[in-house]
Amino acid sequence: MQIQFNSDSSVMGTENVAERIEAQLRHQLARFEDRLTRLEVHVSDANARKGGDDDKACMIEARPRSGEPVAVTAHAGDVDIAAREAGVKLAARLDHLFGKAERHKHDTPPSKVM
Repeated sequence: MQIQFNSDSSVMGTENVAERIEAQLRHQLARFEDRLTRLEVHVSDANARKGGDDDKACMIEARPRSGEPVAVTAHAGDVDIAAREAGVKLAARLDHLFGKAERHKHDTPPSKVM
């Protein structure tokens, strides 16, 4: 699973931040690794240097091997917390998505006997 990290100019987009978030997401989403091709992580700061509550955002888009992309967003006062919360949301969405796909797999229905 490839992870692509993007940040706006107001978020510290240093390697350290990207590495921390990537490690955290790999840990949170390890059980889906074989079902996903890529994660796109976008972090931003709505208020830039002004500060404020819940002004950091993390949007994660997961690309399953088959099917449509799944995206979640979380807001927090810190980029790492926003990423952690987005990872939790994404794990729940993927559990639902992949669980639903498993529930809808059916064996070939028996022929009707007349």
